[in-house]
Amino acid sequence: MEKEKIECCSENQVHPDLLKIVNDTMPEETELYDLAELFKVFGDSTRIRILFVLLTDIAETVDVSQSAISHQLRILKQNKLVKCRREGKSVFYSLADDHVRSIIAQGREHIEEDAI
Repeated sequence: MEKEKIECCSENQVHPDLLKIVNDTMPEETELYDLAELFKVFGDSTRIRILFVLLTDIAETVDVSQSAISHQLRILKQNKLVKCRREGKSVFYSLADDHVRSIIAQGREHIEEDAI
């Protein structure tokens, strides 16, 4: 199999005006770290399945043990992707907000681009 040749510039140029814009708009290191940590949470298919169950309000089994689901829900809650409310001995989980729905929708749209 032939490797795809990547097109590159023959010269390396620095554009000070663009560099200033990048430096002025770059988030703080702590924000970049927090964002990277958030996206790591989406790296587990069980957590994604749980989000889909909550997204569609389907109360079906995710085909994972109760302790595994509890563990994943704890991670999702810590990362503010789900919220919960307690009624007696029951705990009800839901998506934290519409941002979670948007992230999932945009992720699906992105991975399906090449399928069209």
